[in-house]
Amino acid sequence: MEQVFSDYNRTRGYLNSCYGYCPAPNTDRASFGDESQDADDNVVSSRYAAWYGGSITSSSYAQYSADGSPWGKLYEGIRKCNVFIENIKTATVFATEAEKGAWTAQAHTLRALYYLQLIKRYGGVPLIDKPLGVDYDYSKDKKATFSEVVKFILADCDKALSYPAGRDGFSWDIYDNQYGIMTRAIAYAIKSESVTYAASPLWADGTYSWADATSINIEALAQCLANDYKLFTQIPAADVAQNAYAYYNLIGSNDQRSTDKETIFHGGGKLQIWKLAGMPTNPGMEKTGPSPTQDLVDSYEMANGEAPIIGYSGTDNLVATVNPASGYDPGNPYIGRDPRFYASIYYNGAVRNLNDPNGKKVETFVGGLEGISGTERTRTRTGYYLRKFNNYKSGISNDADGSIRIFRLAELYLNFAESAYQSAGPDAAVSSGTLTLSAREAVSAVRARAGMPAFPAGMSKEAFEKKYRNERRIEFAFEGHRFFDVRRWKILDQTDKFVTGMRITKEGSNLTFSRFKFANRNAWSNKYLLYPIDQAEVDKMINLTGQNWQNPGWLD
Repeated sequence: MEQVFSDYNRTRGYLNSCYGYCPAPNTDRASFGDESQDADDNVVSSRYAAWYGGSITSSSYAQYSADGSPWGKLYEGIRKCNVFIENIKTATVFATEAEKGAWTAQAHTLRALYYLQLIKRYGGVPLIDKPLGVDYDYSKDKKATFSEVVKFILADCDKALSYPAGRDGFSWDIYDNQYGIMTRAIAYAIKSESVTYAASPLWADGTYSWADATSINIEALAQCLANDYKLFTQIPAADVAQNAYAYYNLIGSNDQRSTDKETIFHGGGKLQIWKLAGMPTNPGMEKTGPSPTQDLVDSYEMANGEAPIIGYSGTDNLVATVNPASGYDPGNPYIGRDPRFYASIYYNGAVRNLNDPNGKKVETFVGGLEGISGTERTRTRTGYYLRKFNNYKSGISNDADGSIRIFRLAELYLNFAESAYQSAGPDAAVSSGTLTLSAREAVSAVRARAGMPAFPAGMSKEAFEKKYRNERRIEFAFEGHRFFDVRRWKILDQTDKFVTGMRITKEGSNLTFSRFKFANRNAWSNKYLLYPIDQAEVDKMINLTGQNWQNPGWLD
């Protein structure tokens, strides 16, 4: 280490090695919740068949879950950060204090990011804040609580933010050859998400109140807005996307924030929706993957801001109660919806080439070119295909699909809205610096970008919560948030017991729409609120400490 930290390039190289341990987001996670039913559901060896059947143990979880078991990899990243933070303190490398400070800030932010990814999945975990020697006594280790880890995360981020900003410091901006580097905005985003989770029902233990979360969230949002972060509102060319929301999910963010000022941390690679979540009419496609559910489609409001469906008769959600104020027509269900619906879902009659509205339309009806199937993995299970992130021009020789961001400004708006309505009410103004905002105004700002009307003033806390949670579901569809949101809200048993689809039959020019229910799922009990800790790790700690660290319900 002395040799490493006495040389400029080796020191920079070690810092670079601290990167790359955060699990990349993907659309597959949607199939593990109520957003989609995966077209591999009847492949016996598929992870979806096992998940829907609930036949998963702590030993087999990694082979079936959305991202395996990132426990070991995240702790590897934490160890690298610990080594860097410890050694840079006494490093003899010839570098300015500003450079050393910026490097240290990056390491602290990365460590906070890795701990956030751990607790989102596993709950409380061991806190390790320094390099461990070969003679370290692991029998003294214990699991910290969720709130204790959040306290550590916040301290790491505050430490990073204590270093000066500017080009040579811990910057807001992204310069040449620095794409993916930790920035001040990422530190604020980590603070925002971690404290919002800590105040949520699953983890609230009195350490962090909703008022605490509001204070941190308004500061994070205010700081980002003051430093030129903005919701993406660029209008695309007519043949590329329907609106700014759709366009945002197609573009890259490696532009040094010259155009994309919404992305805070990308963290993932380009998706291949055309290939891995495509239609049978896409040349070269391999599978349909996550098929959006009717439950998700029902959650998209009408363009006037009214919910189309306000409930269901019976227990299978097959008879929908239409909101008479919405204008929803069950016989023509895809007309007049939230613009994000058209940006996210391929439905029967959807036009793929937006520059040719009279051209080919998607046919999901029984027997259609993209018709529904209960057996083929290259056809929709539910009557819908994923459009979000998909450029209709994408194919074997032209992958123009988009990607998922780990953090973006819209999340900071909605995190603030969530804590503010809980702590102060939907309409109460909260201030930080020059920013004054209410929960209603924050969520309405996100809706305005999509072309949706503001939340009405004077809503009760209960009514606001219902509409807010639906807004979060829509804005972040297929971005991975829903999986964690229903867990931290402790509503998994209300959302994941079963999902529904829409079977459309065609006779002449007449279409008949019939809702149908998939077999009950068995991955909604309390044990599924958390990932199990790798059983091999649990066994080690039982031998070393006598304590069973396994998460509730996962004792095989």
